[in-house]
Amino acid sequence: MRRKNRRQVFEKVEVIDAGAKGKTIGKVPDGRVIFLTNTVPGDVVDVQTTKKRKAYFEGIATKFHSLSDKRVTPVCEHFGTCGGCKWQDMGYEHQLFYKQKEVVNNLLRIGHLDLPEITPIKGSEKQYFYRNKMEFSFSDSRWLTLDEINSDEEIEDKSALGFHIPGMWDKILDIKKCHLQQDPSNAIRLETKAFSLKNGLTFFNPRHQTGMLRTLMIRTSSIGEIMVLIQFYEDAAEKRQLLLNHLKETFPEITALLYVVNQKQNDTIYDQEVNCFSGRDHIFEEMEGLQFKITAKSFYQTNSDQAYELYKITRDFAGLKGNELVYDLYTGTGTIAQFVAKKAKKVVGIESVPEAILDAKANAERNNIVNVDFFAGDMKNVFNEDFIAENGIPDLIITDPPRDGMHKDVVSQILNIAPEKIVYVSCNSATQARDLELMKALYKVTKIQPVDMFPQTHHVENVVLLEKK
Repeated sequence: MRRKNRRQVFEKVEVIDAGAKGKTIGKVPDGRVIFLTNTVPGDVVDVQTTKKRKAYFEGIATKFHSLSDKRVTPVCEHFGTCGGCKWQDMGYEHQLFYKQKEVVNNLLRIGHLDLPEITPIKGSEKQYFYRNKMEFSFSDSRWLTLDEINSDEEIEDKSALGFHIPGMWDKILDIKKCHLQQDPSNAIRLETKAFSLKNGLTFFNPRHQTGMLRTLMIRTSSIGEIMVLIQFYEDAAEKRQLLLNHLKETFPEITALLYVVNQKQNDTIYDQEVNCFSGRDHIFEEMEGLQFKITAKSFYQTNSDQAYELYKITRDFAGLKGNELVYDLYTGTGTIAQFVAKKAKKVVGIESVPEAILDAKANAERNNIVNVDFFAGDMKNVFNEDFIAENGIPDLIITDPPRDGMHKDVVSQILNIAPEKIVYVSCNSATQARDLELMKALYKVTKIQPVDMFPQTHHVENVVLLEKK
């Protein structure tokens, strides 16, 4: 028998809050929560459910009875289809409110922590054009709008250079203008597409694994340097050189023009050879006179201005006097380690990615910083008793783990060492709260500072200072 359609419609649901992953929250008549994707807190809407679970629903607003006073008009023509800026229809002051609320809720609900007074979230001066890195995908079968699908006209141009439709690995939305990266990012992307189409360079099809052009990455720095990397699937040297020469001549401001030939099924470049076509194989970022070399594979915070604010807060929370041994866990390319080094006796950085550690060492040498040491390896394996015996017991630990937070063995080792202070920088306050709960018997939270790194999205960073009880 065919299963009954279990979708339901609820009328005049008031949207009362914003929750995790950028979704908003309403309540249906029986008191259950419904998570929505196309509303703003304060809207009153009719809702059609898309999923039903024991404790909640998921759904989409189909009719708006009244609009929230928190609403603003999105600036981007792709809003609602592109999944990159889900909060663009919410005023920025309200975005900040809900980001801080999420941090506090996670620390209380997951961490069960006693919290001090929380410093108001540090907003971003730039609410658009703040990203220093963007990655775009080519496609020969772009995402079609409903108007195009319902039209009787035959669609001739199906090429795209843009972003994946959320949840669809093989569908790309063609982007006319992106409001996340400063010029000449849009100009480079549009010219790359136009020239490629004019000269018969084929676009990638991920289902059939065919086509020449695969991805385009653009990195910029606050000192005006630009990296452009094109990833090719088919190794057609003549056409590749035609496109790269055109970009070199059209955009002489490009500092590093690079390419990769990648014939794997996935488009990650970390196991691929990066070739320098023109200029350098890297660009530089600067912060307080420190220079950081950024290669195609380097990790660097994608909002340079707010990264500076984040690092200043981290250094302030550390409260270094100049005689401390500091461990910087998950150091990446050593940016935080070098940023605090001048106020410490010594800084020891640990990172799992060997290439990042090579960058960290090169950056320290370039910046004439001699009181830092960097080590590569899996954190839970490297950060052990032998390592501590060799490098010393730290007075302070700075930790900035990935979204999954710290491995429980790393938390246990920190508790064994028991430094006087810990500064925990996190891009996921839920996993941060989980880790803090494991440490609350020995440490108290004395400072909290959320930082907005990604305006128009629900993402938020959080810095916490822990002091031994």
